[in-house]
Amino acid sequence: MPRVTRMPNESDESLIRRFRKQVTKAGTMTVVRNKRWHVGKSELRRIQKKKAIRRMRRRQAASDRV
Repeated sequence: MPRVTRMPNESDESLIRRFRKQVTKAGTMTVVRNKRWHVGKSELRRIQKKKAIRRMRRRQAASDRV
């Protein structure tokens, strides 16, 4: 579980922003969403395939720019 400690003179908004970044980076919300409902094997394969296609498109677009 990500933890943040308040820095001196830090606002509430920046503290929450830092916490959200850590939660996103740790993948905590993804795990929670996946465990909230049962995801069948076929559904999981479909999601993984969509992610792979998205990754390939991003890499292709990045290589086209260079």
